[in-house]
Amino acid sequence: MDIYGNTGSGKDGAAEVYCSVVVPFFNEEELVQRFYDRLAKVVRKLDRPYEIIFVNDGSTDRTGEILEQIALADEHVLLVDFKRNFGQTPALQAGFDHARGRIIVALDGDLENDPFEIPIFLDKIEEGYDIVSGWRARRRHGWLLRRVPSMAANWLLRKVSGVPLHDFGVTFKAYRREMLDDVRLYGDMHRFVPAVCNRLGARICEIVTKHINRPAGKSKYGPGRTFRVALDLITLRFTTAYLTRPLHFFGKWGMLAGAIGGLILTYGLVRKLIQWSSFSLFTEHGPLMALGFVMVIVSLLFLATGLMGELLMRIYFESTPARTYAVKRVVH
Repeated sequence: MDIYGNTGSGKDGAAEVYCSVVVPFFNEEELVQRFYDRLAKVVRKLDRPYEIIFVNDGSTDRTGEILEQIALADEHVLLVDFKRNFGQTPALQAGFDHARGRIIVALDGDLENDPFEIPIFLDKIEEGYDIVSGWRARRRHGWLLRRVPSMAANWLLRKVSGVPLHDFGVTFKAYRREMLDDVRLYGDMHRFVPAVCNRLGARICEIVTKHINRPAGKSKYGPGRTFRVALDLITLRFTTAYLTRPLHFFGKWGMLAGAIGGLILTYGLVRKLIQWSSFSLFTEHGPLMALGFVMVIVSLLFLATGLMGELLMRIYFESTPARTYAVKRVVH
């Protein structure tokens, strides 16, 4: 019998835990205890085995100390304490790595998300969805620095990923465990998990959630995050559309550049053949011919990059357990 009062031996204990709640913290000493008290009331009413995973992302205040006291007092709480501040995405990845639940719920610990809404997310997962994402339809943030950049980023994300979510940036999401097994988070990619899983056929839905003004402390987000999101959009587009076939991306641009360069050089060659004695190719069309040669070289570089990418992907998928597909079920 384990600490949850269950018997049995699921893989790594995962089958014994119904829900894992993952919460990253960074310098939230004024809110930690208040957040835990609210969260504990919710998960205790589930009447199902649960666990809470708190990740201290290198806090420099008393956040780590308070989280340690909570973990020592509550057998359902696991604390993952970082040596330094790594960021929200690594903190969530660490929480996912330690989670054993069949359903994993992630939310921020600043009380802008209401833990009492967790059962709504779980009900949606039980309906058959693989990912349930929150939507802060009535955000409390200021328009200029937070809401307008967020609206623009979410619009771009919808266009790039093809996933019709209104609020990619919210941490408050629920995942079926198997959706996260083959997902590795880095950079600021935690907001793109639905887009990555959509490539594997995940069923995704969105529910409107409350957005509460944080009762204490300062927000850790700023305008600088917008630039990081813009750069991550490029990564998202490549990983969702061309991860397993990089030559399709580099190859089409290489062929385009090669076609342009070939046409320019063919034009110069024909002109030279027609007017061999009186026509000086590089005197009259020097810049154009230089452009033709450059385009051919660029074409070769694109094709070489695509081929190297193909080889790297083959090495990666053949030497690791990673898969290019997701199995819904196996029927015997």
